[in-house]
Amino acid sequence: MKLIEGKHFKYNEQGYMVLTAQYHLENGKCCGNGCMNCPYDHINVPEPKRTKLKKSMRDEIKIEQNR
Repeated sequence: MKLIEGKHFKYNEQGYMVLTAQYHLENGKCCGNGCMNCPYDHINVPEPKRTKLKKSMRDEIKIEQNR
């Protein structure tokens, strides 16, 4: 698949490529890397990394809601 910037990925503030949920949906599965836009709820991420990711994401949502 040819990746299209803005559709399949974007660059974050640190210059890293971040894959979009659209990319993952077209790929058809969770890759297991703990991607921030995973539409599959990180189903293939091994423990304990999966639990840490989910906690971190909940904490980020709380911070955003308090701004």
